[in-house]
Amino acid sequence: MLIKIYGSAIHGVAAQTITIEVNVDTGGVGYHLVGLPDNAIKESSYRISAALKNVGYKIPGKKITINMAPADLRKEGSAYDLSIAVGILAASGQISGEEIQHYIIMGELSLDGSLQPIKGVLPIAIQAREEGFKGIILPMQNAREAAIVNDLDVYGVENIKEVIDFFNEGKMINKMTLDTRKEFNEKINDFPFDFSEVKGQETAKRAMEVAAAGGHNIILIGPPGSGKTMLAKRVPGILPPLTLKEALETTKIHSVAGKIGTEASLMTVRPFRSPHHTISDVALVGGGSYPQPGEISLAHNGVLFLDEMPEFKRTVLEVMRQPLEDREVTISRARFTVNYPASFMLVASMNPSPSGFFPDDPNNTSSVYEMQRYMNKLSGPLLDRIDIHIEVQKVEFEQLSEKRKGEKSEDIRERVIKARDIQNERYKDLDISSNAQIGPKQIEAFCELDETSFHLIKLAMEKLNLSARAYDRILKVARTIADLEESEKILSHHISEAIQYRSLDREFWNG
Repeated sequence: MLIKIYGSAIHGVAAQTITIEVNVDTGGVGYHLVGLPDNAIKESSYRISAALKNVGYKIPGKKITINMAPADLRKEGSAYDLSIAVGILAASGQISGEEIQHYIIMGELSLDGSLQPIKGVLPIAIQAREEGFKGIILPMQNAREAAIVNDLDVYGVENIKEVIDFFNEGKMINKMTLDTRKEFNEKINDFPFDFSEVKGQETAKRAMEVAAAGGHNIILIGPPGSGKTMLAKRVPGILPPLTLKEALETTKIHSVAGKIGTEASLMTVRPFRSPHHTISDVALVGGGSYPQPGEISLAHNGVLFLDEMPEFKRTVLEVMRQPLEDREVTISRARFTVNYPASFMLVASMNPSPSGFFPDDPNNTSSVYEMQRYMNKLSGPLLDRIDIHIEVQKVEFEQLSEKRKGEKSEDIRERVIKARDIQNERYKDLDISSNAQIGPKQIEAFCELDETSFHLIKLAMEKLNLSARAYDRILKVARTIADLEESEKILSHHISEAIQYRSLDREFWNG
C-alpha cells in the first residue's frame, strides 16, 4: 500500500513542502530510505521502531520503501521522524490514512513516543497556509510559534499516540489559538534597560539618539569602565517599535536558527546581538556546510554590538562590509544560493589605545607605533560605513554619586519616532527607510546647505584635516539632527554638531 504524507524543508528563511511517499510491500523484508536524506534522517528508523513499540504499535516486517521528494533536494535533521512514523503506520494499514494528506506533520521522536521541538516552524506554517493545507501537526513546544499564522489549524501534540488517535479514532487534539496582535501590542515596550540608569555621558546619549533617529552605525571610543557597553545595551529601547511585518521577518530568522523559546511566539522587541570577539566569520555572517543564519542576520531589524572592535579578527570585520552596504547576506554553494536578510544598526566600541587611554592622557603608555598599529586593525572601507564616531569620557565621581535620574528611554524614543516619521514621508517613493541609507543622489537632493553651513563644513574639512569620506557622512548626520528638530533645512548648528561626530577622521587619531 502506498501513502503520501507531507513535511517541510527549510531553505534560507523560507520553507519548501516535502512529499514523503511510503510504500509497504509484501515481497521481501527491508527498510529503504531514499531522496537525499542526511544521517539524522537515516537513523530515524531506530527512533521510530522504539517509539512505536512503546505506544503499542510496530514497524511491519515487510519491505518498506520511503522516498522524500523532490529527490534532488538535500533533507536534514530529525524533524521528519513523526512524518515517516505516521506514514509507515498508514501504509501498513495500522491506522486510517484518509485525512493524512490534508496536514503538514513534523516532529522529532523520543524513544518513549514523546516529541521534541524542531527548528523553523514559522516559515513551515506560512508555507503550509500558502499551499492550502488544512492544518499542521507538530510538537507542543512549537505550537505557539506556528499559531502566529492565521487561517491554519495548529495542533500541538506531546506524544505520537495523540496523532495516531487523531487519525484512527477521530479523537480531537486541542487547537492552539493565539491573538497575535494582542500579544504583540502587550509586549512591544518590554525593555530590560533604560537610559535613565546611565550617569553622566550626556554627549554620548545625544549621539546615540541621533544614531537611532537616522539608523546610523556608531562607534564609541573610550577607556574601560566609561559606560560604552551600558550605552549600547540601551539602544533597542530608543529605536522605533517593530511593525508587525518586521516582527514576522525577525521571528522567521530566529525560528530557522532555533533561537525561539518554547513559551515565546512572536518577537516583539528589536533584537540585540553581542557576539564575542573570538567569533569566526561564518558564525558572524552565516553559512556552514548546511547554511544557517549568522549573528548579523539574527540582528536583522535590531542592533549588532561589537564590543572592543579592534580585537575581532580582521577577516571577520571585513566580511561585514558587503552586508552593511546591501543589507542582506548571500551564501553561495555549488548547488544552491541562500539569501538571509541583514538590515541592522551597527554599534561598536573600542579603547582609544592598547593601554586603554586617550593619546593625550598622562596615563597613556602606548607608543605612537603601537597606537597606529591598533588603529590600523579597522580598515578605511569599514570605517567608511560608520557614520558617527563619539568619544566617551571617563565619568567623574560627582556624576556617579548624583541621585537625580537621567532622561528616560521612553522620552528619547518619542523624538526618534517623530524623526523617523519625517524620513518615511520624505523617502516614501524610494526603497529607503532612514537617512543612513541615502546615496550621493539623495544627499544632493535632500541635504542642501545655505552659505553659512557651506563655509562651516569647508572650514572644518581644512582645519580639522577631515577625510573626504567624512563629507557625505557629516551631511547625512546633519540631516538627521535637523529631522530631530523638525527643521526642513539643514542649518549651521546642525552641521557643527555633525562635525563633532567624526573623531576618527581627525589628525589627532590618524597622525
